[in-house]
Amino acid sequence: MSDLKTTPLTELHESLGAKMVPFAGYSMPVQYPLGIMKEHTHTREKAGLFDVSHMGQVILRGESYEAVANAFEKLVPMDVLGLSGGRQRYGLFTNDAGGIEDDLMFANRGDHLFVVVNAACKDADIARMKAALEPEISVEPVTDRALVALQGPAAEAALEALVPGVAAMKFMDVATFDYAGAELWISRSGYTGEDGYEISVPEAVAAQFASALLEQPDVEAIGLGARDSLRLEGGLCLYGHDIDTETRPFEAALGWAIQKVRRPGGDRAGGFPGADAVFGDLGGNAPRKRVGLKPEGRAPMREGVVLYAAAEGGAPIGTITSGGFGPTVGGPVAMGYVTAEHAALETQIFGELRGKRVPITVAKLPFVAANFKR
Repeated sequence: MSDLKTTPLTELHESLGAKMVPFAGYSMPVQYPLGIMKEHTHTREKAGLFDVSHMGQVILRGESYEAVANAFEKLVPMDVLGLSGGRQRYGLFTNDAGGIEDDLMFANRGDHLFVVVNAACKDADIARMKAALEPEISVEPVTDRALVALQGPAAEAALEALVPGVAAMKFMDVATFDYAGAELWISRSGYTGEDGYEISVPEAVAAQFASALLEQPDVEAIGLGARDSLRLEGGLCLYGHDIDTETRPFEAALGWAIQKVRRPGGDRAGGFPGADAVFGDLGGNAPRKRVGLKPEGRAPMREGVVLYAAAEGGAPIGTITSGGFGPTVGGPVAMGYVTAEHAALETQIFGELRGKRVPITVAKLPFVAANFKR
């Protein structure tokens, strides 16, 4: 794994006995001695600390926040201009066919926009932003900071003990705090469905900060394995699996992320790549839809399982895009795409597993209700 990139916390992971694996070009911890099941449960019940430093952190600056927001809206279908200071929002980069190039988070930090993108798409996203926005808007990759996520019901108390004031934050708030003379950029958000925080911390104090969090009685280090099972139970998409360049927002059940002002009839409707294709799916016109799936029995159904309407015969109606065992649910859970006529809750369909078709029920997402602090 010598050709893999490392994060500022790699030595800490290794000292904690992490099993390291290649992920998006980085050496990342997939699990610790606690094990994936216990790491998952610990995050649901207490607090888990995740290293997400492989993700891309980018600052966009211009003459004003308004100038940056207007420019960024040419790349995403979201309301950037109307985002209040100290708040963040979920976003999507789209292509000319309306497909999703990446999903991201963006925050109004007063005089600039702070954007966090997926690790595997980082280079392409930065190139996309530079090509579309510069020179009027400067695109500044942040390369000297780590990013960690503290997730779970005990996250607030654990972080408040080190960084007084964070308890007052609400879901999707962003703010700046001091830790040991270093500036922390904190959002109250995350990728587990649990309450928690994402914290951008200068590389020089990253290991010290992470170690201090792990000294809190309710905090354990959590790897990519449990991160995946947590986000799956939370009904959250993984880029390159549940959403990709061939998937449009309304097919992916992400229409909620497109605010009214950017939709047809809104003050700033369209103007982003693929707007016509995206809005062609409005009114239930998307030919397929991302749904929750609960397979019968105990055997998990993984990505790639082909879905059918009947126990025998017939053409495929869809595919599983993420699947596994849900420790909190206590059984197998999955997400995938089915044709619109098979997307209604409680519809019974079938997945082909080892040459046999196993019954699956279309289920409500998320499988585990979100626990955000509104």
